[in-house]
Amino acid sequence: MLDFDPKQIVLPNGHFIGGRRVPGEASIDVLRPSDGQPMAGIPDAGGALVDYAVNDARRASRACGWGTRAPRDRARVLIRWADLIDVHADELARLEALGSTRTISKARNFDVPFTSECLRFFAECADKFGGDTLPTRHDSLGFVMPEPYGVVAAIVPWNFPLVMASWKCGPALAAGNALVLKPSELTPFSILRMAELAVEAGMPAGVFNVVQGRGQSAGAALVRHPLIGKVSFTGSTRTGAAIMSEAANHGAKPVTLELGGKSPQIVFADAGDPAVVAQRILRGFTSNAGQACVSGTRLIAQRGIAERLIDAVIGQAAALEPGPTWREATRFGPIVSELQAGRIHAAVRDSVAQGASVLCGGDCFDTAGHGFFYRPTLLANVAPDTRAVREEIFGPVLTVQTFDEEEEALSLADHPTYGLAAGVHTQDIGRAFRAMRRIEAGTVWINRFGRTYDFIIPTGGFKGSGIGKDLGRQAFEANFRYKSVLIDF
Repeated sequence: MLDFDPKQIVLPNGHFIGGRRVPGEASIDVLRPSDGQPMAGIPDAGGALVDYAVNDARRASRACGWGTRAPRDRARVLIRWADLIDVHADELARLEALGSTRTISKARNFDVPFTSECLRFFAECADKFGGDTLPTRHDSLGFVMPEPYGVVAAIVPWNFPLVMASWKCGPALAAGNALVLKPSELTPFSILRMAELAVEAGMPAGVFNVVQGRGQSAGAALVRHPLIGKVSFTGSTRTGAAIMSEAANHGAKPVTLELGGKSPQIVFADAGDPAVVAQRILRGFTSNAGQACVSGTRLIAQRGIAERLIDAVIGQAAALEPGPTWREATRFGPIVSELQAGRIHAAVRDSVAQGASVLCGGDCFDTAGHGFFYRPTLLANVAPDTRAVREEIFGPVLTVQTFDEEEEALSLADHPTYGLAAGVHTQDIGRAFRAMRRIEAGTVWINRFGRTYDFIIPTGGFKGSGIGKDLGRQAFEANFRYKSVLIDF
């Protein structure tokens, strides 16, 4: 039984610097999304605290030689860390579920195991990739030598706190960098416990530091810091653009940005049983209550299957009942905050004013003021300039468009701003490959929608959906700078 009493959870608090918790004045109130009740307050790091954390990371990394250790030694630490995360899986899952949108069943059965396996994957990368020997004159030797940046900054979002932290921690630390990470101020607690377990596993104190605070204060100070060699961020396209600008203006730092999306799901008439395809479509836009950058929020269905498919999606959506994240039976969790729920509803309301028709949903669940839950919503009669088609809503809202011919579907799938992910549902392999080549997206899923435990497959977007990759060898190699060497004999 995974159910737990939210009032019985003891929360870690403060920053984590130099291998220990560092208290600070609690100036940000953190609420539970499931019932809107306050959990605790956290500090908001300013420039001085961020400077302390970054300098501590640099000092610690140099003192212990983290970046110059044998790669297998770093790997062993990361693997012990992953093992401890598994040992403390129940504790971490409760912390994750209590203060985020992740239900306890998802946190325990997916998020925590994914986090530990992600660390193991990057641990095993530590000694698998290196530089290259290059063709030069016969009396010289040319090669490229990778070396860590030194101190890397990571800023992670609120929707999958532990998972997103593993995306950043794994490659940066395996490559020999020190890391200063800022969690979202909405979901600050589980990552603190994760950091404590890193030190218990043998991570030298200070090599992995955590600073709390808002993006405008702690996040901005971290990006601007002159000792930060690289920035990795997952979040909105608007914030990513601001980070890219700040990084360029403060040392021309490289950035990895995994940003927003407005992912299409194209369903051809030969996709198969509409009820089965509807399950994929439903998961694609209601997983985590639609609060995922890759959410498949634009259904583009061929007329031969559209009516049956839409009816099946509506029927399955009607069965989703909201519940608190600390109940194992809950399958549909909350929106992270009242502010975000209001943004979702405003986007739906504006789209209806532009001519969209509400097929189901269109408002919040009535929870008597306890928590923030938005009904799965389908909007038809939408145009390319309808707000729900044009903007990332970050909620369980699906727009519906229909087509007759393949070319029309691919034209509808193209988005002027985003190119993060896409889904194609068809039994025609030629059609699937044509669509895969044509769609401008960093990830294309065929006859499925969503990530797996295949950490070797990188993720990242095109256009306004980002720069660079998380996961895969690409993420590991992006945590090095490369030095060219030429030796005359």
